[in-house]
Amino acid sequence: MIEIEGLTVRFGGVTPIRTMDLTLPATACGVIGPNGAGKTTLFNVLSGFVTPAAGHVRAFGDDLLALSGHRRARWGLRRTFQTEQAIEKLSVYDNVAMVHEHTGGRRRDRRRDVFAALEFVGLSVSPSAPVGALGAGERRLVELARSVVGRPRVVLLDEPAAGLPDEETGRIGAVIRRIPADLDAMTVLVDHDMNLVSACCEVTAVLDFGRLIAVGPTQEVLRDEHVVRAYLGTEEAA
Repeated sequence: MIEIEGLTVRFGGVTPIRTMDLTLPATACGVIGPNGAGKTTLFNVLSGFVTPAAGHVRAFGDDLLALSGHRRARWGLRRTFQTEQAIEKLSVYDNVAMVHEHTGGRRRDRRRDVFAALEFVGLSVSPSAPVGALGAGERRLVELARSVVGRPRVVLLDEPAAGLPDEETGRIGAVIRRIPADLDAMTVLVDHDMNLVSACCEVTAVLDFGRLIAVGPTQEVLRDEHVVRAYLGTEEAA
């Protein structure tokens, strides 16, 4: 569970998140909203790239903001980014092993854990293949493997299937749906693909102009009139 109280983020005169209160249960959750709503900023706060001006963030009862970025990774926080982070010249195995090492995984368990992550995401290419030689869908599966290797507790996924065709997006979605039950890890998905969010997330929160405008069961939220207006660009900021 992630509990956010009074979260405010400021960049000079810009306030991308303003006095947000939000509780996300320990399951698959979505965070949606139009461009500039504060979604990636929220992920940056959770993962330690941005220090908020005010507020508290707890994950499973632990004060997340009291932990440095590398300690959050060792605690069990994982993340993907909108842009791919895997190093093209390195092999699939080495890219996933690198994350395992940086998140505190034991060397003696590394080979087992890396292969388990690759099997979990369903990546069928050779572990020795360089990432730069893979197709777009396969590279996204490498990113997912990097986010689930070891013992994740919270997995943050920032548009993990962006730009992929429907069939490959479906493969990504199938992996995401398995994370909470199979890995006992909470998942938070940021995406503009409402079909993917609907298929993967039990609970969804909606941000607009840095404000939380709706949260609840995904199907109910997607029918909320305020959510529809926000996506149409007719919802006014308070």
